[in-house]
Amino acid sequence: MNPILLSIILIPIIEIYLFIKIGSQIGAITTILLIFITAIVGVYYAKYEGLNTLKAGFLQLSRNEAPAYEIISGAAIAFAAILLIIPGFATDIFGFLLIFPISRKFFFSKFAKKFNHKKEKNNFIDGDFEDIEDENDKKL
Repeated sequence: MNPILLSIILIPIIEIYLFIKIGSQIGAITTILLIFITAIVGVYYAKYEGLNTLKAGFLQLSRNEAPAYEIISGAAIAFAAILLIIPGFATDIFGFLLIFPISRKFFFSKFAKKFNHKKEKNNFIDGDFEDIEDENDKKL
């Protein structure tokens, strides 16, 4: 089954389950307030981390270096902010994990290892050659 389709189906089911379980423990009003608080705090922290990433990117550009990590990190922070705006506890947890630099580097290292396992093949054959002139070649 397609992983995107599976996540579209499973994420709301997990969120509804967590709403019911947490809401039954701490109450409905407290659950709703907790969702709003995590969204507000998360968006402000995402803004803070995004500005830090932007500063680091400009610093890399001023040194004539490509800000590859900063670009990927900025995209991850934007995705984390979207996850924090979406109401739910599972999306909030994953959003906060993406916002914090330590856990973001951990995710990036695991993700990079997945793509670095490709073995580079050299399509070169080492050899020597000698140019031999032939009488038949001169007639053409």
